Amino acid sequence: MLEHGGRLLRAVRQYGIAREDWLDLSSGIAPWSFPIPSIPVDAWARLPETEDGLEAAARNYYGARQLLAVAGSQAAIQALPHQRPRGRIGVLSPCYAEHPQAWQRAGHQLLELDEIQVESTLDSLDVLVLVNPNNPTGRLVPREQLLAWHARLAARGGWLVIDEAFMDNTPEHSVVDCAERPGLIVLRSFGKFFGLAGVRLGCVMAEPPLLQRLADLLGPWTVSGPTRVLAQTCFADLAAHQLQIERCAQASQRLAVLLQGSGLAPAGGCDLFQYVRSERAAQLHDFLARRGILVRLFAQPCAVRFGLPASAADEQRLAQALADYQKETA
Repeated sequence: MLEHGGRLLRAVRQYGIAREDWLDLSSGIAPWSFPIPSIPVDAWARLPETEDGLEAAARNYYGARQLLAVAGSQAAIQALPHQRPRGRIGVLSPCYAEHPQAWQRAGHQLLELDEIQVESTLDSLDVLVLVNPNNPTGRLVPREQLLAWHARLAARGGWLVIDEAFMDNTPEHSVVDCAERPGLIVLRSFGKFFGLAGVRLGCVMAEPPLLQRLADLLGPWTVSGPTRVLAQTCFADLAAHQLQIERCAQASQRLAVLLQGSGLAPAGGCDLFQYVRSERAAQLHDFLARRGILVRLFAQPCAVRFGLPASAADEQRLAQALADYQKETA
């Protein structure tokens, strides 16, 4: 199993700090969850059915003509490598680690590339995989560039797989409206923007034959009945969408200013997190953890990612810890 953020119970055991005393900034999930609607008994008692309103609500929310709802985009990440013959797969790195592992585990040849290398290597690839905005760096590849890369790949029967898990805050940069083009596959994650990662829901947008093959592979009833009810309500709440976009953007900007003022200028980020490169990343991670603040540590390259504090009190707690860190390392 790969390392991920949100491993709070492990930190509780390692540092001996009670769970309720932690400030968990280790995952790029909005710290404000959408309200949970009343779930009818039927959603728990009956097998879930497709096209009960969830798919229509998701198509409307994402601006997609066709999609497949899955039990978290992780399900699609693991299934997609089995939908084409073994080939040469490029991954724009650094990247969410589940992507390269899934393709490599399925027997494909993997190349980790930066943007310059993509340009020179693209015509020898069968598939290019990237996260946009990127996890963990927040790098955003322009829409025009993505569609140009897709055209070159699709001309040879190749794929461009774009994981837009952090795109809800900036939907104007999405390519989901083009996802019916052959060879363009877009993944979206429900949990991050809506602050409800525990419900395990994602959507795949692609040409219909591929969606059908994925549906056949994943089998029936992949999304639970209660999740289907909850997600329909969240997708339709337009006022809450705008509030979430605004408060995430403001909180991310405040976090960037706080880090900059603490001598930890972000090297990247988006509206759900900030990313700091530092040779002392492991030391910083441990220093904060000993004070009950959990952030996400990356070893290659050495970096930490800070999720959004949910309140002014949380921001002040982080500010005080970073001020202490500055004094100790001055």
